[in-house]
Amino acid sequence: EVQLQASGGGLVQPGDSLRLSCATSGFTFDDYTIGWSRQAPGKEREGISYISNNDGSTYYHDSVKGRFTVSSDNVKNTVYLQMNSLKPEDTAVYYCEADFSFRARDIPITEYPVWGQGTQVTVSS
Repeated sequence: EVQLQASGGGLVQPGDSLRLSCATSGFTFDDYTIGWSRQAPGKEREGISYISNNDGSTYYHDSVKGRFTVSSDNVKNTVYLQMNSLKPEDTAVYYCEADFSFRARDIPITEYPVWGQGTQVTVSS
């Protein structure tokens, strides 16, 4: 069974950092692209980053470019999202999703077929 579990969220102040983790199981890690999306209150879920475990390519939405870094550990089958210089507008529930890398490159992150429970990130002073 394919499973994803995001963790690492919390309450932080503007300018702080957090590292989210996405623990995966049940599939061949190197064949998949893992994406991160977020959903703020009253807004649609938006894809913000991905990493292809197949070729190492990455993507960042303009809203997080230069502040967030996605990385992958193929020993632990875990993907990380390092979030620096957090802003109040980063407040959202963060999700990780997965799809085969050959397919993931052609569809939005929010359409990846596998995703798990999210983790809440709140940025507030």
